[in-house]
Amino acid sequence: MLAAGRYLHWDNMRHRAPPDGFSHEEWWLGTRMARLSAREIVPFSSKEGYPFTLVHPVPVRQGLHEIDQKLGVSGPRSEVRDLVEGHGSKHLLANSIVEEAIRSSQLEGASTTRRVAKEMIRRGRQPRTHGERMILNNYHAMERVGELAQRELRKADVFELHSILMDGTRDAAMAGRFRRTSDDIVVTLVHSDETAHVPPAAAELPARMDRLVAFANDQTPEHWVHPVVRAILLHFMIGYDHPFVNGNGRVARSLFYWSMVRQGYSLTQYLAVSGILRNAPAKYARAYLHTETDGGDLTYFVDYHIGVIVRSIDALSSYVDRKMSDIRHIEYRLRDSPDLNHRQIQLLGHALRNPGFRYTVQSHGTSHGITANTARADLVKLAAAGLLALTKRGRRQEFIATRDLEEALTGYGMQVGSGQTPGQSTQSEPS
Repeated sequence: MLAAGRYLHWDNMRHRAPPDGFSHEEWWLGTRMARLSAREIVPFSSKEGYPFTLVHPVPVRQGLHEIDQKLGVSGPRSEVRDLVEGHGSKHLLANSIVEEAIRSSQLEGASTTRRVAKEMIRRGRQPRTHGERMILNNYHAMERVGELAQRELRKADVFELHSILMDGTRDAAMAGRFRRTSDDIVVTLVHSDETAHVPPAAAELPARMDRLVAFANDQTPEHWVHPVVRAILLHFMIGYDHPFVNGNGRVARSLFYWSMVRQGYSLTQYLAVSGILRNAPAKYARAYLHTETDGGDLTYFVDYHIGVIVRSIDALSSYVDRKMSDIRHIEYRLRDSPDLNHRQIQLLGHALRNPGFRYTVQSHGTSHGITANTARADLVKLAAAGLLALTKRGRRQEFIATRDLEEALTGYGMQVGSGQTPGQSTQSEPS
């Protein structure tokens, strides 16, 4: 019995009008009975010992199908994959990792702005504040996640990720180890000192982590779940078990990314999931609370997290759409430039889509069927105008598509962005 197509908790249902002829209590009882008859047991238990369970209502099944389609794991190529690859996947991936590192750290209290944090990471300077250190650590952890996704997860990997996240912070002394009984950890509500969750006893953590790693590696065949659900449950259980003194949320989100990429959802690397979570932290906390206060029904958290993933995909699509529109607008304006020939215009269009791409006299000459001298003249002129960066690899000259090419083209008397007037700023990366 679903209310308005959503998986509602008693806290929500008691404020809604029940069906005709039913009291709120009768409505909730009927809903609970229907859910109990449809539940599946997963290989995790609460600190009280009862098993966590999961239901697959229509909204959850629809959400999983939408994620499968948009991330292009099976079936025809997805529009999102085409957009990502058309924009230059390496550049976009680097951007996305930076964005997730910033948002995940801000969710845990880092106060540094996006602009300052991006400048720190891209210039490789050392962090100056605790917040900047958190963000840089998160960035390194996300890079490591991409490497770890090439193989099965090990218990030591979870500790390694935690150590990366805690490096150089106030909690560095507690990095890479379970919390202890003496640590006396409780989880409080957002912006409140009210206790929201008391995690399982420290003595239980080794066994609980072993179970988590086995589940992560699909070594519990009697408890098969959809791959996206598997990733979400890893996220939940780290938050529930709270195996570390600090940094549990960041570890949880790192393992979510590991699991998604490991199971074939490689486009997840381009999503800034923490940006959605940060925009509504109370809803994030409530998804945990609803599970714990309704007999370990994980459907609340799964349903919520599926919505977060879908919104992250939509944010990525919108961002890439805007960038591609900007690029098409620049290409249109380039056609009227008296200083560029058609070969240079085509190369700049390619460079806008592929930041970091390297061009050589030979490659440019081969692409356009021109002599080496003509190809060299084309490239040297673009480098002299600041539109390409000239470097040498041995004796060979290489011309690199710079990351700030759009900005450089404004110096060519062009207005970057579709339909903008001077002084307007382009929209930022998905957040």
